[in-house]
Amino acid sequence: MRLHICVVGRLRKGPEKSLVDDYLTRCDRTGRALGLGPVNVVEVEDRKGGGMAAEAALLRRALPSGARLCALDERGQTWSSPEFAQKLAGWRDGGTQDMAFVIGGADGIDPALRAEAQDLMSFGAMVWPHMLVRVMLSEQLYRAASILAGSPYHRV
Repeated sequence: MRLHICVVGRLRKGPEKSLVDDYLTRCDRTGRALGLGPVNVVEVEDRKGGGMAAEAALLRRALPSGARLCALDERGQTWSSPEFAQKLAGWRDGGTQDMAFVIGGADGIDPALRAEAQDLMSFGAMVWPHMLVRVMLSEQLYRAASILAGSPYHRV
């Protein structure tokens, strides 16, 4: 199952980019043997200032055709890391070929795009900067692959 992270905003050089790159490299190495990956990151920017609706249009164009959509949103479900790993395995085993995770911009995800998502996932009740959410998602994808591989990275 190919994994896609579709995000609003560009990640410039710095600590967040270094962390994302590191975790996604690890995820690709661990996940390939499990049928997870590669992880593709698609960044979009609304240069015309059209707000959430314009960002949603750009994100829709970035989504692979037929992809299962999981939007990261504060109203979403919170899963433990093992639960998230099982969700990924279930989507993969259920025939999902492309899994897209969507991270909105500073104002979040347009309600219409959020409604199109089959899954809503939250990293808790707090609101996180979208650049940190990208780091957290990348780490959780690697952690999920590690859990499924039986690696000692995840400790209970």
